[in-house]
Amino acid sequence: MFGSLAALQPRQLAAQILNFALVLSTAFMLWKGLSVFTNSSSPIVVVLSGSMEPAFQRGDLLFLWNRGIETQVGEVVVYNVRGKDIPIVHRVIRRFGGGSAPLSLLTKGDNNAADDTELYAHDQSYLDRSKDVVGSVVGFVPFVGYVTILLSEYPWLKTAMLIFMAASVVLQRE
Repeated sequence: MFGSLAALQPRQLAAQILNFALVLSTAFMLWKGLSVFTNSSSPIVVVLSGSMEPAFQRGDLLFLWNRGIETQVGEVVVYNVRGKDIPIVHRVIRRFGGGSAPLSLLTKGDNNAADDTELYAHDQSYLDRSKDVVGSVVGFVPFVGYVTILLSEYPWLKTAMLIFMAASVVLQRE
């Protein structure tokens, strides 16, 4: 493997490295473009727990849309708890306000016994639709997100995958 890398001319090696950088920057631009189109900071999320079963299973990949701010009872939303970095996927069970008044939401996981007031920030009883909600779920692909779960649970896999991707791009022959 490294023998073929050493056999590359400096110009070929530079071209392969630039090719790899192009792949990474294209993926980043697609993500940012999707973020702008959906008006969501994270337009695609993975279900990390079983709290929404049977609607969504752990590992399902969810597609979000954040253009309609009049969220209704029964909609599944993804929100971030203030001060924490984990997105939570739960169903809206109550809404307060709307129209000219700020919209507040109360959520609950389909597989949970109680609502999410214990999950919210310390001084928070409801979600502020405009500040806390990342988006509403508009579609999903079952189990595709397990790759993300494995990469977060086993960090060495992430390194191995990046090394494999870089090596395959650099060693690719045209």
